[in-house]
Amino acid sequence: MLSKSKIMKLIAINTGNLKLDGGAMFGVVPKVIWSKLYPADENNLCNWSMRCLLVDTGDKKVLIDTGMGNKQSEKFFSNYYLNGDDDLLTSLKISGYDATDITDVILTHLHFDHAGGAVSWNKEKSGYQTTFPNATYHVSKSHWEWANNPNGREKASFFKENFIPVQENKQLNLIEEDQEIVPGIFLKSFNGHTDGQLIPHIKYGNKTIVYMADLLPSAAHIPLPFVMSYDTRPLITMEEKAIFLKEAAQNNYFLFFEHDIYKEGCTVTETEKGVRLLNTFSLNEFLNS
Repeated sequence: MLSKSKIMKLIAINTGNLKLDGGAMFGVVPKVIWSKLYPADENNLCNWSMRCLLVDTGDKKVLIDTGMGNKQSEKFFSNYYLNGDDDLLTSLKISGYDATDITDVILTHLHFDHAGGAVSWNKEKSGYQTTFPNATYHVSKSHWEWANNPNGREKASFFKENFIPVQENKQLNLIEEDQEIVPGIFLKSFNGHTDGQLIPHIKYGNKTIVYMADLLPSAAHIPLPFVMSYDTRPLITMEEKAIFLKEAAQNNYFLFFEHDIYKEGCTVTETEKGVRLLNTFSLNEFLNS
């Protein structure tokens, strides 16, 4: 475990926002309930961030997820109402890092809004190259197999150009079991949203920061029935959330949200109605608390 004195840095890396249907994002929960927690526009669209996380341990520069990237067509991006002024490489540069500095990329899963930035066009736009040439890309083995043989429900979320070049360039590391991938970063596998989603748990001194990916897209998803229609196994998601949230409440985890555009993160507490939001923080506020 890394001590705080080792100067671990954690930096939120914003890569832009996208809009998705509120009904799809909250599943069976009626709009009259979820819209009080997360607003929608007149077209029932909610705006969601694609917030990545950079963990600098000193020896390692680890990027968690990569946003949507820029390889798809203008029509594709317009379908998701891509918005905001941020992009992956510019946000890294503003934070003092170059693509060549990144030693490891953890892809929680390979849906396009999480893995699209892992691979980029080459200069001539005649083919693809990995965005981070010096990095090892970590993906769970079960999810890699799942993405390469997609089911009909998820097929539209997987684009081979987002991840096959990583394998072709011999930068792929397949994770077969829960493990500490670099000192201070432990990966745990969850299977409700998609098979083999990796959820990083980061030790910062005596604090634990958990990158929530699509296990918990936003603070509004904390109540157990609030499960996305995108999840392949919603009942398993509910079971996984129940176990995780109880652990998070008991250990005062900081939940870092990839998709919540309004709340960067929060802590939770156990109540008579189940685990609920306790306090919201920015990442820096929590680290300095």
